[in-house]
Amino acid sequence: MAETTIKPHQKELFGQPIGLYILFLTEMWERFSYYGMRALLVLYMTTSTLGDDPRGAGLGWTNKEALALYGWYTMLVYVMSIPGGMIADKLLGQKKTVLLGAIILCLGHGVLVLTDIWAFYTGLALVILGVGLLKPNISTMVGGLYKEGDIRRDKGFSIFYIGINLGSFLATMFVGVVVAKWGWHAGFGLAGVVMVLGLINYVAGQKYLVRVGNIEPKENDTDTVSYVKLYSKLFSSPNQLIITVVLLCLSFIGWYKLDWGYGLLFVFLTAIIALLMMIYKELDSQIFKDRFMVLLLSFIMVIIFWGAFEQAGGLMNLYTETKTNRMLLGWEVPTVMFQSLNAGFIILFAAAVANVWAKRKLKGKEASSLFKMALGIIIMGFGFLFMVFAAMEYEKSGSSTMGWLVLAYFFHTMGELCLSPVALSFITKLAPVKYASLMMGVYFAASGLGNKVAGIVGESASDYGEYVVFVGILVFTVIVGTLFILILKPLKRLTHGAEDNERVLGAELAE
Repeated sequence: MAETTIKPHQKELFGQPIGLYILFLTEMWERFSYYGMRALLVLYMTTSTLGDDPRGAGLGWTNKEALALYGWYTMLVYVMSIPGGMIADKLLGQKKTVLLGAIILCLGHGVLVLTDIWAFYTGLALVILGVGLLKPNISTMVGGLYKEGDIRRDKGFSIFYIGINLGSFLATMFVGVVVAKWGWHAGFGLAGVVMVLGLINYVAGQKYLVRVGNIEPKENDTDTVSYVKLYSKLFSSPNQLIITVVLLCLSFIGWYKLDWGYGLLFVFLTAIIALLMMIYKELDSQIFKDRFMVLLLSFIMVIIFWGAFEQAGGLMNLYTETKTNRMLLGWEVPTVMFQSLNAGFIILFAAAVANVWAKRKLKGKEASSLFKMALGIIIMGFGFLFMVFAAMEYEKSGSSTMGWLVLAYFFHTMGELCLSPVALSFITKLAPVKYASLMMGVYFAASGLGNKVAGIVGESASDYGEYVVFVGILVFTVIVGTLFILILKPLKRLTHGAEDNERVLGAELAE
């Protein structure tokens, strides 16, 4: 079983374990490579194959085709976190799984430098696999740096989150410039170079991660993760078996009515749902069962949030490219750079937002993770109000100003700061310890499903127009966030005080 609750390291930096900063830098470079690739993907696919674009020839796909692949790619990147978490829990431990993922990512970005179509698909596949191995396990390792009840955990995840977004900021600032000067594949190559830096940092910092993410030997197998045994118990659990069979039938209908890709996705999700049902049944305490259910319900918010938020890399990216006046002091701002707004705002405001919530918590005011996440959905949703204004301006004048995008990204960022780092921390508080990496993988898979939803919603703009899509997202997210706030009290009761006794645990806990 991967160890996830350990004593803090003896050495600290700015009140946090030094291991946090090793993981911070590793994730920063990994996110540079991912967001650099993400920012280019839709634009590259929709660029003409004739090579008349100064950035070089693209794939010449339609917007709808590009957004469809974008949805599949960004979904699979995160859905692969589930097997990535399983591999860590059962076989390698989180530390070694992160290392393997980093190596595969280096290979994937290296392949993307090549211009052949086979290299494009192979590179995407390797990136999907590498992120799936690295992403859930490095986040779980961050949680493992803190003891239960340590209030520094949320702030530690916020610091870690700054690393994620510093990588995104640097990527979206520099990749666009590199592509403008040397072409698409130079941008893909830059992503590979920085991933190598992330790998070097992770290997060099192992001395600060000695007690984190290891598989500990057990005297008996009562605490050992066995997914085969869990699935075998399904046949002696009639209610769970019936639900699984019904879902499988629906999956095959989806395969027939839609296409094989959706069919495989539905089958995979059915297998995960069956596993989660058996984990729930196996838990030996009602407290753990209740917390597990709350955790799963919180994933609904995660799917909805990212389904709206990830328009940034798809529909909003295309809108910026084709319908926004990007001239600033005689210079046309590259489309990719607008995605740096989100990361830049996070770097500026992440620590401040975390401090506000920590102070509210210490003063006894409402600051539960569930409240933060619901409020985050509402705040992010209001960001689309400015995209509605942008679409209205475009319909009147044939162009929209950059200011609407800046305001939209600002509200999206404030919402993200309320939900994303908080959700990461929330999982490490409520998830059963021996399934910690798996549940982190399920969280990222929920994020991935949100990404796929984002692609589907973005595709609908081809039929209904951006104005209708932006209004729909605004209304839906505000309603969902409000509903979760209305049921906040019963949900909090089901956590059985998991966040009630948090306090500052400092150097006195060190060995």
